[in-house]
Amino acid sequence: MSPGPRSAIPVVVFLIVGFAAPLLAVIWFSFMPPRSFSFGGVPTLENYRTIFESTSYISFLWSLGLAVVTVGLLAITCYPVAYGLVRVFGKWATLITLLFTIPLFVSENIRLYGWVLFLIKNGVLLGSLKSMFGWQLESILFSLPAIILGMVYVYLPFMLFPMTLGISMVPNETRDAAFDLGASRWQVFKEVELPLSMPGVVIGFLLTFVLAIGAIAEAKVLGGQSVIPITHDIEIAFTYSQNWPLGAALSVLLMLVVGVLVLLALRRFDLDTFLGRR
Repeated sequence: MSPGPRSAIPVVVFLIVGFAAPLLAVIWFSFMPPRSFSFGGVPTLENYRTIFESTSYISFLWSLGLAVVTVGLLAITCYPVAYGLVRVFGKWATLITLLFTIPLFVSENIRLYGWVLFLIKNGVLLGSLKSMFGWQLESILFSLPAIILGMVYVYLPFMLFPMTLGISMVPNETRDAAFDLGASRWQVFKEVELPLSMPGVVIGFLLTFVLAIGAIAEAKVLGGQSVIPITHDIEIAFTYSQNWPLGAALSVLLMLVVGVLVLLALRRFDLDTFLGRR
């Protein structure tokens, strides 16, 4: 064996043990009889039949819808901030980046419970408005807007930093050349900056979407069970119901849905073309 393949053996073993083996275990376990805890049962499609005969599709739609809305809001919010970090803020860019990074060092649940204290009735926000102005407003806590707010807050760095990287990839010389050729500020953005920054934008979209569609803490902490995402059904199957094969089947379907959507997006947005590889 040549040195190249020999050097790749540790990486291949790590990928097999750490990635492929658990994934194959989940797929195989999804075909085991319901409420069994062994890999040695007779394979069956009962778990998938149960899913398609139930209302689990509603949870799938909720997860998909929340992920799409989160990605859309973050795209609108993060691109101007990312542009400012690269082109506008100058010496303050490092400090602003640090401010966006610090929350990542705190547990997600702690941050979400902080939002509970902020949004709850007579809490930080509504209590302050009541005491200062006499306003008695209804709390949005335990509702759909609160869930979306939590998801946008939690996944903002995962959209912002790839976008920042993508915008930083646009050479200043290219922008200056467009201006010298008489292009307006809007034309430079539309024809030069946005297309050349698309690798970072697409990566931010995909990363945020994959994370958001698997979100569960936001719905549980800020939603108060007003919305049941598919990850909640998976958790219930593996814990309270003790139906591991059903949970595995739900997980496999979620992976398939996410995988198909990501592949469709990659076909629509060819990163090789964006990166100039062809």
